[in-house]
Amino acid sequence: MAIKILSVDDELDLEILLTQYFRRKIKKGEYEFSFAHNGLEALQMLLAKPDFDVILSDINMPEMDGLTLLTKINEMRNPALKCIMVSAYGDMENIRSAMNQGAFDFTTKPINLEDLERTIEKAAEQIAFIKQAQQEHTQLESIQNDLHVAQEIQQTILPKTFPPFPDLKSFDLYAYMSAAKYVGGDFYDFFRIGEDRLGFVIADVSGKGVPAAIFMAISRTVIRAIALTENSAALCMQRSNSILCQESVNDMFVTVFYGILNIRTGIVTYCNAGHNPPILMKKDGSVSKVPTTNDMILGAMSDTTYHEKELKLAPGDNLFLYTDGVTEAMNKKHELYSERRLLDNCRELAGKKPKEVVDKITETVGDFVVDAVQSDDITLLSIAYKG
Repeated sequence: MAIKILSVDDELDLEILLTQYFRRKIKKGEYEFSFAHNGLEALQMLLAKPDFDVILSDINMPEMDGLTLLTKINEMRNPALKCIMVSAYGDMENIRSAMNQGAFDFTTKPINLEDLERTIEKAAEQIAFIKQAQQEHTQLESIQNDLHVAQEIQQTILPKTFPPFPDLKSFDLYAYMSAAKYVGGDFYDFFRIGEDRLGFVIADVSGKGVPAAIFMAISRTVIRAIALTENSAALCMQRSNSILCQESVNDMFVTVFYGILNIRTGIVTYCNAGHNPPILMKKDGSVSKVPTTNDMILGAMSDTTYHEKELKLAPGDNLFLYTDGVTEAMNKKHELYSERRLLDNCRELAGKKPKEVVDKITETVGDFVVDAVQSDDITLLSIAYKG
């Protein structure tokens, strides 16, 4: 791509001199010259054609001198536009003033064209570097805009209306997800299954960022679609696993806890596919980990058999689900928030409403890590059974 040079000088002989000396580069398309005869004319040309790369300007000119032109060029705030100033030999005051105003370089009359050629080449190198940086910055802004859109899309995937079923008084539910990056691989979900049952899910896709977010969306869609027609938690996981094994790329997988709450009886039928065991918070203040079904993560091995277990929630009990971004949250001392801290904090929250439980655990994790960078997605879901 040609370096576009605007020569600004009231001496017409310079136009002939430059076009003759640089004729080979002009012919090859390496240099493209335009000419103005004073600063005002040059400024008009710059406004009409703002893609010049190099301004070669005399300092002493009628109508608008080179220093005034340089000031106007600086106001354009184009770091890829380089000014080379020309002045009479020994005119150090004006040359120094030009350099202080941000001129790239200078040359003196009579112009040494070989020296000028080297100066233009040096300017061209810096211009190319700046344009590359500007292009990369534009690309980065475009990527960031895309990520913001992806973030908004992902947030719309997760249900956020609480209470989700205000007509149902036998339970209360609240959930929250915070991605470590713009988008994440964690998700939660819940949905009615017939009149008497509530399906609820918490999951954590391997990896982070965009790949995890895409697999998260696939996983959520597959699990929800099957759950709405499959009465068994174990068979739901089994069928979901078969499909996700076909969809998995780069050995991605997802850990899932899927439960079905009978809202009339408080009985929860569940399957734990490699996920952190939820915490059962009893009304009396005791807490315990929900026994696992010891099942395989989804998306790793097809033709895997899954199992299910039951637990019964009494009125006032709370089932708290979370991803390992909670227990593995790390402070600046490289200490983990840990399962022990989580159990201790849950013990103090027994009998509280789900929103209070989720908000308080989120707060305690934040207080623990303080200013440390969030390294993993954090997702929490709390269900209180009222009976």
